[in-house]
Amino acid sequence: MSRWAWVWRVVSRRLWFRAAAFSLAAVVLALLAPLVAPLVPYTLGAKIGADAVDNILGIIASSMLAVTTFSLTAMVSAYGAATSNVTPRAVALLVEDSTSQNALSTFLGAFLFAIVGIIALSTGFYGQQGRVLLFAGTIALIVVIVVTLLRWIQHIALLGRVHDTITRVERAAIAAAERMPHRPRIAGLAVAPVPDGAAPVRCGERIGYVTNIDVAELGEAMAACGGVVHLAVLPGSFVDPGRVVAWVVDGDADVCARVAEAITVQRDRSYDHDPRFGLIVLSEIASRALSPAVNDPGTAIAVLGAQLRVFDRMARIEGQPADERVVFPALEIEKLVVDAFRPIGRDGAAMVEVAVKLQSVLAALGGIAPDWAAAARHAAEDAKARARVALTTEEERLAVVRAFGVWVD
Repeated sequence: MSRWAWVWRVVSRRLWFRAAAFSLAAVVLALLAPLVAPLVPYTLGAKIGADAVDNILGIIASSMLAVTTFSLTAMVSAYGAATSNVTPRAVALLVEDSTSQNALSTFLGAFLFAIVGIIALSTGFYGQQGRVLLFAGTIALIVVIVVTLLRWIQHIALLGRVHDTITRVERAAIAAAERMPHRPRIAGLAVAPVPDGAAPVRCGERIGYVTNIDVAELGEAMAACGGVVHLAVLPGSFVDPGRVVAWVVDGDADVCARVAEAITVQRDRSYDHDPRFGLIVLSEIASRALSPAVNDPGTAIAVLGAQLRVFDRMARIEGQPADERVVFPALEIEKLVVDAFRPIGRDGAAMVEVAVKLQSVLAALGGIAPDWAAAARHAAEDAKARARVALTTEEERLAVVRAFGVWVD
């Protein structure tokens, strides 16, 4: 994704952005009425008094202020519940929720529309014909408010709940997987060999996670110099001043600097291009559910199903067409499997239902992608060994061993 497209994507999902856009639109709508007023019949304007519109706008202004405050309180409570009951890494997805942002923006925009309308009416800004348009706009706004409020009531009942958060993280991981340049591969095939004489590129003094790589900019830089860039990082990689992020073939110092600038490094990881992060967050949700304070194996089992769906989507991706001058590494399937399943195998080892479900999910993963079977089997062996130590009865141990039996030739 280009740098400016990525910046626009990030900014447009901020909570303040939609609220500001809706509020500005409401103010512009309220002020445009006098410009269109000459098109309204004079007799119609005489039938609608200023008091009728003013009373309705007063009700909207007072009620929308209260509803906006309530909505903010409900959203903050949902974020706090997600932080405490799920994982803090999932809160970013709740903050970017479009339904919540649309509701808050609608209520705030309606409040400003009413305030501007009341002020304009008190100064005689509209006139008789302008009041007709203001009245029509107010009625339309009431319809929008009612529809938005009904949707918001239904939505707020689920916002921040465990199941809702698992679904959001799963969708974010699948969306990120669909943007991958390559299907995950075993470690030996994940990174293409770098030609001799390639110049190393580092990110200067930046420390953090790669969140975006401007492929178009890299392609233009390589086209200008006739070279090739071999990337050594992917979105989600942690970089520091000493780490090489790319290797440039047939490029000078200016080209290397341009390559470094095309790689965006930020303090926190992002879901956008990093499916591995989504799998890690799902694993964190399961680990919290398996803690003695929560003791909720059902949530861990739900997470295992979500992770399998993410891996299934990864297995079906052939990769995006890439510029031959920009060589990407692939995600290593061994690391993905460890990040996704080892914490659950560790924290759920003493719960036979979780241990058995984990074995079935890993077996399914090996069936979905035969070239990933070795990594899946290694994770299954590790989980079986942990369960045999943690489980307290021989019957439960045998249940896990039987579940692992699918791997026996």
